Amino acid sequence: MSIERDHHVLVFAPIGRDGPAAAELFRSSGLEAINCRNLSELVSEMTAGVGAVFVAEEGLFGQDTAPLGQWIANQPPWSDLPFVILTSHREQPAVVAWRRNIVALLRNVSLLERPVQPMTLTSAIQSAMRARGRQYEIRALLQAREQTAQQLEKLVVERTRALAEANEQLRLEMNERARVEETLRQAQKIEAIGQLTGGVAHDFNNLLMVISGGLDMLDRQTDPSRRRRLMDGMVQAAQRGASLTRQLLAFSRRQTLRPEPVDVAAQMGGMRELLDRSLRGDVHVEFDFPDNLWPVEVDPGELELVILNLAVNARDAMPNGGTIVVRGENLPELNDEQIAGDFVRLSVVDTGIGMGPEILSRVFEPFFTTKEVGKGSGLGLAQVHGFTTQSRGTVRIRSEIGKGTSIELYLPRSHNVPSRELHLVDLNMTRPTRSNHGRILLVEDDDEVAALVSEMLAQLGYEVTRTASGAAALGALADGRTVDLVFSDIMMPGGMNGVELASEIRRRRSDIPVLLTSGYSETAVHDAQLAGIQILPKPYHLDDLAAALSAVRSEFQPDAEVKRSNRC
Repeated sequence: MSIERDHHVLVFAPIGRDGPAAAELFRSSGLEAINCRNLSELVSEMTAGVGAVFVAEEGLFGQDTAPLGQWIANQPPWSDLPFVILTSHREQPAVVAWRRNIVALLRNVSLLERPVQPMTLTSAIQSAMRARGRQYEIRALLQAREQTAQQLEKLVVERTRALAEANEQLRLEMNERARVEETLRQAQKIEAIGQLTGGVAHDFNNLLMVISGGLDMLDRQTDPSRRRRLMDGMVQAAQRGASLTRQLLAFSRRQTLRPEPVDVAAQMGGMRELLDRSLRGDVHVEFDFPDNLWPVEVDPGELELVILNLAVNARDAMPNGGTIVVRGENLPELNDEQIAGDFVRLSVVDTGIGMGPEILSRVFEPFFTTKEVGKGSGLGLAQVHGFTTQSRGTVRIRSEIGKGTSIELYLPRSHNVPSRELHLVDLNMTRPTRSNHGRILLVEDDDEVAALVSEMLAQLGYEVTRTASGAAALGALADGRTVDLVFSDIMMPGGMNGVELASEIRRRRSDIPVLLTSGYSETAVHDAQLAGIQILPKPYHLDDLAAALSAVRSEFQPDAEVKRSNRC
């Protein structure tokens, strides 16, 4: 490409006298113009150097524009060659579509419709030339920068060579230090895994013992009251297992939180009854929240579980009774080594026995507990730490033997308006009544789980058809059978997970809502949330299942109504 050719205007109007006339017009305005007789000559002249191109669109009718498109696509990053196209009056759909494709091919296009005044045409070309001139200025700057970079690189190479021998010994020492640190990290990981494995095995073996032993005794017991006690014990064991799993995920910082603006004072006020029912009669709870306390950006349900957890710990630290104070404070422009910005400090303060330095240094370790065997898993404060960290905050603890403990949650301020709806923990589960709700396609590969879920769905009044894989589910839907909802596990064999199945059902049978369930699979759960698919976490109760099915169907109804109205 020649610099002398950078300010030439190329003219391509091979039909009639438009080409020579336009070239002469541009020359009379002080521009260097070259009239190209065919498309290959135009591309050749563009390669030699060009400032702007004037094209009469009829000259491109029926032409192979691939070489022109290739030249445009291969432009360097600084270049975006301007084209001025003179259009015809033809507005047939085929011509309009062809014109749209030509504009997309040439990219930087100005359209002028016939008839056009000479001054208007000249002005458009001059404007295109000025824009091209700025591109050439950018090219010059890039070339200067490249030269400077090459000089700097040469200098760096020379300096690096001079320092290579001196740095070699330092590099060896750094490698040795990294090896020692990695060995230490691996040892710490092994120790942590040992603690987690032992703790989880102990707790879950106890829970499984309650469930398996209870099932064994259930068949041998005819007394209804004793059978009821056995069943209550198994239900409580299952709930403890679900709670332990949630705490483990919180400690590992891998559970899915749904942060939203939360009015802390209102949320905590709604927990008073729950706290009163969870604590002894000689333990009292006081709230201390200023009127101007900021909202925070957290998952409201997890926040309640954290406060409940801390309140129970405070209760256990006050064997002779006492007062628990839940206090909120605004901390504007907080800035320390861990967090920075506007935060709300939410403190849970007790007047209990307190802790010494040796215990304080370990309170956030998983399965570390000072409680008696069976009284605590040692995951409570680890869960608190995981929750606050995932919420972009931190947790700190202050304690003194004989004077009590203060656990402080630093939570990020929210500048959004909180919802008035409170997300309170519901301790009273209501059982839905049996009725005819419709037909459900259940997709579950585990036979035992499928049998249980089928029974639960039948109890809710649904007719159930079960398949064991995504491919089988699509086959069941292929015959157009009546299905009101698909309820599928996320993780399944056969190469298709629940998220992929839901997407395929949306494509094939958009009239069917889908509800997914999962014990834990972070990637798939994340994909489902991005796709707007609701998930029911395992384990769940009958009322949880009923509520989730009702929510999915109620959310789906408006879309179905719209589709029916569009077909009318």
